[in-house]
Amino acid sequence: MADKLIISFEEYNKIVEKLAIEIHKNYNPTVLVGIMRGAAPIIDILSRILKLPIAYIVIQSYSGKGMEDQQGQLMFAREISSLASNKDFQKVLLIDDLSDTGLTLNKSIEWLKNYDPIKNFIKEIKTACLWKKKSSTFEPDFCPIKLDSDPWIVQPTEHYEELTIEEIIQKNK
Repeated sequence: MADKLIISFEEYNKIVEKLAIEIHKNYNPTVLVGIMRGAAPIIDILSRILKLPIAYIVIQSYSGKGMEDQQGQLMFAREISSLASNKDFQKVLLIDDLSDTGLTLNKSIEWLKNYDPIKNFIKEIKTACLWKKKSSTFEPDFCPIKLDSDPWIVQPTEHYEELTIEEIIQKNK
């Protein structure tokens, strides 16, 4: 298994703020599209800072025990989830938490360009993430941290995946 890079909430928020500044200085998106689940907290913060409508694409990529260092097959949800109007999708900023191999971001761009309700409104798609791993073949347009290795990034909420609700109940008595 790869080395682990453990990120605190405070550190995470600072990285998202750096990303927001980078986007603000260099791009004027009309909608933020987050790749779920990794982009959920990022898009929440960015939408509040940049005052933009949001949309979500649900993709399942990692699966199974012992798959931490491997990417499984990508499965896309049937629909995009958003209250943004079709015209809001002119300048899309596609957001994920990290560029691991680059596959998810590449396939998501392709999916958006072919997604019927909005495909004719899209004029431009740019990408953003918090981290780019060394072995990623994808170069995000906006990315505050480019790593010189390929660690497993443990984000602030990921510890919940290893806890049961019973353990949380016990901890909160």
